[in-house]
Amino acid sequence: MSKVRQEAEYKTIDFFKDKGYTIMMLCEVLGVSRSAYYKYRNRIKPEKEKQDELLCSLINEYHSTFNGILGYRRMTMFINKLNHKSFSEGYIYRLMNILGIKARIRKKKVNRKRIKPEYIKENVLSRDFIARFPNQKWLTDVTEFSISGDNRKLYLSPIMDLYDNSIIEYEFSFKNNNQLVFKMFDKATQKYPDAKPIFHSDRGFQYTGNTFKSKIEEAGMTQSMSRVGKCIDNGPMEGFFGILKSEMFYGKKFKSLEELIEKIVEYIKFYNEKRFQKKLGCMAPLEYRNHASISA
Repeated sequence: MSKVRQEAEYKTIDFFKDKGYTIMMLCEVLGVSRSAYYKYRNRIKPEKEKQDELLCSLINEYHSTFNGILGYRRMTMFINKLNHKSFSEGYIYRLMNILGIKARIRKKKVNRKRIKPEYIKENVLSRDFIARFPNQKWLTDVTEFSISGDNRKLYLSPIMDLYDNSIIEYEFSFKNNNQLVFKMFDKATQKYPDAKPIFHSDRGFQYTGNTFKSKIEEAGMTQSMSRVGKCIDNGPMEGFFGILKSEMFYGKKFKSLEELIEKIVEYIKFYNEKRFQKKLGCMAPLEYRNHASISA
């Protein structure tokens, strides 16, 4: 970003001169000459400086609009796509550094207690996170939320379709029990009655019970489970939880868990419909799904 000597002083004069202060008095206070100030005012800005200023205004606008969730890579995607440009990530990164703008930082996941499983399945998915058509590979897990002033805990159980990383279904509960997962699974199978995906999860108690095994078999799906202590086996789902919490939960205040539920519902809609992903050609999940169906 180009720099003019004493530019801060000149901008201060611009700000106060319309508030009843004379340019002569402001120049004396700030220690600059009137001739230098007028030369600054009348100069022709280089195109690069104009571009920097425009991009900085866009960065500030998007940082505010999207509540501080955009890192430099995603900020570059938003700027390029919404303005039909092709600026580099390094360029946007430098401008964000000048503005002191950074994305929210994710916190580490807290491991949950394990219950002895009634049965387990092998890792059929085997970290092959590429799906060539919708409903080929589904991932799931349960994540926990708690807020100050409320002794309850909130649990979210979603299903991700690896074709476009969309959240195709989800369920909330104030108890981390079988019914949370069963309701989510039943909603997904009702929504996609012909889907026969690989259904991948960790070895949590909800997925290793005989009742859930029967549900999987009845739906004609292939069950897959992560290995013990290998969170990366369910990497995209873990990644979604990290994104969700860093972008709309950490550092925020909520009056109640009911309000938090509303905000999570809003975020999942935003994630599915408006949050661009580089691996999807800088499209949002449902945009990618719709684009692919039109192109087919």
